[in-house]
Amino acid sequence: MAEDLVITRDASKEAQYQSIIPQIEALLYGERDFVANMANVAAALKEQFGWFWVGFYLVKQNELVLGPFQGPVACTRIKKGKGVCGTSWAEAKTIIVPDVDEFPGHIACASASKSEIVLPLIVNEEVIGVLDVDSEMLNKFDETDRINLEQVIYILLNR
Repeated sequence: MAEDLVITRDASKEAQYQSIIPQIEALLYGERDFVANMANVAAALKEQFGWFWVGFYLVKQNELVLGPFQGPVACTRIKKGKGVCGTSWAEAKTIIVPDVDEFPGHIACASASKSEIVLPLIVNEEVIGVLDVDSEMLNKFDETDRINLEQVIYILLNR
């Protein structure tokens, strides 16, 4: 249960991931509803790291449509190839953006967002959505985030 999360913010980033990932796995254990699982993943990550925005967009009728998230209101629909999320979808790869103002075609859903990481959700070689994480700080995301968030996505998709 969410109230049972043990949050460890006074540790290194890697140690925080090593603490929260098994808890996410336990949260998802036995639950088959994908929307419920995305909601708990977003909540657990937001709670652990305090990021500005954490959420999912799902591919529906050739657009990314807003799914479960934690944070301020967000863009509802994103076209393929547009912004960081649409580019991650189009290229089927993780994109780390140290400064969103430097990303060509960035979609500013919230002006407070300064850096971003977007990871595709891939099932049977097809992108079905993305995990989008924004920070109000520049250069917030790196390879440690990529590796560990890809592990979180693996857990989510294989529940």
